[in-house]
Amino acid sequence: MMANQSSGDTPGADRLTWGAFVLMAILAGGSTVAVRMSNSGLPPFWGATLRLGTAALVFWIIVLLRGIPLPRARALRGAVLYGLLSMGLSYAGMYWGLTRAPASLAGAMLAFVPLLTFFCAWAHGLEKFRSQGLIGTLVATAGVVFGVVGGFGGAMHVPSVLALLAGVTCMAEGTVVFKLFPRSHPVATNAVALTTGSLPLALLSLLTGERWTLPTTLNSWAAYGYLVLIGSVVVFSLGLHILSRWTASAASYVFLLMPVSSVVIAALLLGEAITLSLVIGTVLVVAGVWLGAIHEASDTADVACDQMPSTAAC
Repeated sequence: MMANQSSGDTPGADRLTWGAFVLMAILAGGSTVAVRMSNSGLPPFWGATLRLGTAALVFWIIVLLRGIPLPRARALRGAVLYGLLSMGLSYAGMYWGLTRAPASLAGAMLAFVPLLTFFCAWAHGLEKFRSQGLIGTLVATAGVVFGVVGGFGGAMHVPSVLALLAGVTCMAEGTVVFKLFPRSHPVATNAVALTTGSLPLALLSLLTGERWTLPTTLNSWAAYGYLVLIGSVVVFSLGLHILSRWTASAASYVFLLMPVSSVVIAALLLGEAITLSLVIGTVLVVAGVWLGAIHEASDTADVACDQMPSTAAC
């Protein structure tokens, strides 16, 4: 990852991190829609395997061409655990859940990642309990529940909802685990993590008897290309950039903005509705992100690495 910031270059680095934060929210919000489109042409576990495996190949090519050193010892174990939790197990739940759940619901479930990350980081002793962070998370989560989930009509498919919840829980724990291990180059970390994450997905695909094929329609090819190049290579790189500079809780607030972009993109591409409740909910989300992420990021950007200098991936 990047070296610690000095007080002199903090303003510019902070603007860059905030730019990465906003861009990741928009691009990752489109990933839930792309997964929904991918599932229409590929079996869920195989589709996730193909996505992560191809993205891993891209990162391995960069590692070889640039001669980037691979993580070793504890850093390697951290990259493996990060990939297993944040990519393998989380994507198993998200992809399978999206076979029956709307894309906008998956985006809404991502809003619970900050709340789960908050408690995971506290339980691991990585961060102190911050009442303002908890309040901001609860306000933003309420906005998502009111604005996105409240707009759904009819009954939800309970197994799909539980699968999505399991996916976001693994995602939150993976984010915290990443901060517990020594740093390594982000490209090499992503190469190892994506490779690790694709293995349990491939195993699940084999155990469920899925057919391993390439996309067959224009929409599924477009979704596949977006998920590999944008939803994996770009988004994962942005995610590690943010996580290397902010605390796990502050970085996780990006998931609160994803539902907004997910719903807008789903409305444009899939015809899912935008309601008045979404507009009101969006205001709550922005307020919650301001309370929790903006204040916390500004207070901790310079000290996050100093809190655990021997272990934090800064």
